[in-house]
Formats: sequence, structure tokens, C-alpha cells
Amino acid sequence: MQKKMIIVLILEAIVIAAMVTVTLTLSHTHPARSMLVGILCLVFNIIMYASPLTIMKTVIRTKSVKYMPVCISIGNLLNGSIWVVYAALEFDPFIMIPNAVGAVSGMIQIGLYVKYYKTTNWSDDQSPNEIEMPPSASNA
Repeated sequence: MQKKMIIVLILEAIVIAAMVTVTLTLSHTHPARSMLVGILCLVFNIIMYASPLTIMKTVIRTKSVKYMPVCISIGNLLNGSIWVVYAALEFDPFIMIPNAVGAVSGMIQIGLYVKYYKTTNWSDDQSPNEIEMPPSASNA
């Protein structure tokens, strides 16, 4: 596990170094650099906000929210909403767009949580990977 984390950190450092190199090489003015960095941040921020949505398929299929991180969903909603208000005051689309996506994704996740909370079997000991895995041919 520790080796995996070191590899991830090294890859992250390489990606950041590549972004800095590309930004400094391709953009020669401050406004152009700001635009490029703003677009990169917008894309990565949307990816960050949308990542908890990957469990939605499992939640809908199993009608269970056992493995859905409700605290992250509430955090997404609150954080996104606060930043949307700030972006509206300053009219900054680089802040407004990804945080609006975050607020909407938080609302969707909380809606799913409310919808499937009562149908969740909290005593079931299956992991989400076991739920998603199709039965193997050896069990047939």
C-alpha cells in the first residue's frame, strides 16, 4: 500500500511539472497563462466533484446506500453552493462552473441517499466489489 502511494505521488508530481512546463512554454502573456491554468483547474475541479457519482450505478442497481459516502455528498453540496454564491458576486466563470457542477452533484447524491435509505440492508456484509462482480464460471 505504501509503495502504491509513493507511485501515485510521483505520478502526480510529473503531471504538475508537465502542466507548468506546457503553460510556460505555450503561453507567453499573463492573460493567456491565466486562461490556460483556469481551464485546467476547471476540468480537474469538475472531475473531483463528479468522482463520488461513480457509485451511483451500484446504489440504483442494489437499491442500497450502504457504500455511498453521505458526508462527502453533503460537503459537495455545501462547498459548491458557497463558492457559487461567491462566484456570482465576483462573476468569475472559472469558479462558478465547476462549483455549480459540484452543488448539483451533491444534490443528486443526497436525493439518491434519501430515496434508497429505507431499502438499505445495513447488516449485509458484502463489499461493493462483491456486489458488482458477476459470478465466476467456476461457480456455475
